[in-house]
Parts: sequence; structure tokens; C-alpha cells
Amino acid sequence: MLPMNKLLSAATGLLLLTSLPGCLLKPTTKYDKFEERAQLPREESVHPRNSVEWWYFTGHLRDQQSGAQYGIEYVFFHFNPSGKRDYLMVNVAVTDPQRQQFHYDYALQAQARILPDSLPIRLRLPKQNQLWTLGGQEGRYQLQATMVTHPGTGFALTTRPTKPVLLHGGTGYEQYGPVAKAGYYSYPRLATTGTLTLDGQPRPVAGELWYDRQWNCGNVNKRHIAWDWLSIQLDETREDLMLYTVHNKKTQEHIGGGSLFGPQGENLHLAEQDFRLEPLDSWRSPSTGRQYPARWRVQVPSKGYDLTVEPLVPNQELSLKLFKGLPALNYWEGMCRVTGTHHGQPVKGNAYVEITNR
Repeated sequence: MLPMNKLLSAATGLLLLTSLPGCLLKPTTKYDKFEERAQLPREESVHPRNSVEWWYFTGHLRDQQSGAQYGIEYVFFHFNPSGKRDYLMVNVAVTDPQRQQFHYDYALQAQARILPDSLPIRLRLPKQNQLWTLGGQEGRYQLQATMVTHPGTGFALTTRPTKPVLLHGGTGYEQYGPVAKAGYYSYPRLATTGTLTLDGQPRPVAGELWYDRQWNCGNVNKRHIAWDWLSIQLDETREDLMLYTVHNKKTQEHIGGGSLFGPQGENLHLAEQDFRLEPLDSWRSPSTGRQYPARWRVQVPSKGYDLTVEPLVPNQELSLKLFKGLPALNYWEGMCRVTGTHHGQPVKGNAYVEITNR
């Protein structure tokens, strides 16, 4: 069985970290602090000198005038590989299914000082003439970004929680085998309003975002580990699923886990044997040649779910070139639709899927 310290459900941050000069070896975790239970709201703030942590938003928005649907990804990474110098990195992406377009941008910057552990969070990262920001706490956030690589594309959004916080593992700490654990909680339903700008034209939007908060993630840095991660928001049952499967490309071993979050905040941990995640199709990138799963059957037999998750745009691949002389980091992350049944009755919903290291 694959040691669980090799994985995290939203582990893109680790893949990015391991490409940095000085991070090719295991980053120091001496400053990572652990509790028996995640302490909110304190965990929302920066964890000083943390090995790797992130604040991660994905979700679906709808134009309040035309009804057109759009996808959003927005994530701040904070890491301190040596324990001496902080780094921030931001990924931002917008998916437009109507035009089958996917735009993204990113930036990485060393910080002049150690970031403070204050609340509400106030994260900022400049890129050329733009400033990307994240502020707030406990489900109420303000997100603002305008892309440099795709001028005229960006958003300014405000969120509020419509369901309580989901503490993964029941405590807000996910235990990865006998040697590692990491902090992990989510707000699976953030009611979101604001403005989405495409081609310089602002559009009033509303919808729901899924928010992941993770920290103490420095033990995951093996390049032969690949993972699939899904977040699913179901309309009819108001239940939410987080699922992951992790693959060891050297040994062909794999492991999985997740959470099912009920409409009133019921929290059920899912072990690998509690669900099935089956790729049904694949898509090959014309630019990188990498092949990714492109449609999935998701079954949770004990809860009566038999679902199909399908991308709304095939090409939602990101290729990040962080340093000269190093290969690009390629992964797929995008908005998907969900159809299927719950105890034989039809259901539908929204999903976001992340596929890395393929």
C-alpha cells in the first residue's frame, strides 16, 4: 500500500513547490505545528514559516443577465522551503464553456519578510501592473484578480457560507499513514456574487464556490506520485463529495479517500473501499502530448450514488513555466457537470476536477 504521506487531495501546491531551486529535496517541516483538532478561526491565517499551505477556490458562476455559465479557479500558495524565506504563488483561471475557451495566469514571488499570522487574512501578489488579492475569513472572502497573459479577463467576487465548515478526517486533520498528517478543511458551499470580466466586458455573476484550506503539506514531494481530486456539489440532495485517488507510477499501487458532507453538515469519512472512481474516457493535450482522464463514473454504493462527471471544456490544461532551464509543470484542472442517480432517482450538479503528474 502506498504510504499516505505521499499524497494530498489538492496537491498542486506541492507539485509547484518541488520544481523550485532549493526545493528539490524535502522541504523543512520543523516549523509546522499540529493540534488534535483544527482551531478555527486561527487556522485561517498564515502559519508562520509553514512548509506548504494554500487557500484554494474553485466553482461555477452564472451571468445574471444572459444565464451563461463560467468556471473559476483561484489559489494562493504560501511556502517556506528553508524556514528562512517566505514565498507566495497565485494561480488564476477562467473557463468559458460557451466559447470553449480556457484562460489562466500565475505568478511567483519571494517575500521581503515573514508573513504575519493575522486575521482577517490579507494576501496580495503583484504581477506587472496587476495586483491579485484575497481577504477575509471563515467563508466570507473577497477575491480580486485581472490576468496579465489575457488582458481584459478577471473577476471581483464576494462570498458567504451557506453550509458549515467541513473538517476532513472529522478533526480538520487528515492522517496520511503512520508518519504524516496535514490540516485540511473546506467550505463546500460559498454563495458568490460579483463581477466577471471577459474581453474587457464586465458581467454580473452569481453562483457557488468550493473552498479548500490546507497546511503542513511539506511531506508530499515525490514526482512519481499522481493524483485525481474531485469536488462535487449535488443540486437535489444538497450533499457534497470530496474524493481523491493517488497513483504510484513506479509500483502501480494506488489509494483513495474522501468526505461526504450532508445537507445539515453531516460529516462522513470515506475510505478507499467506500467509493469507486472509474475513468471512462481520455483526452490528449495537443500542446504537451499528455493524456488525461476526461470523464469519470463515481459510485458511492452505501449512499446510493451512481454519477457521471464530465468536463464542460476538454482543454483545461495549465502549463506553468516558473524558471528558465526547468521543464514546465503541466496539470489539468477544470469545471465539470454531474449527472446520475441517487437511489435510482435522477440528480445533477457541479464539479471541479484536478489531475496532476500524468
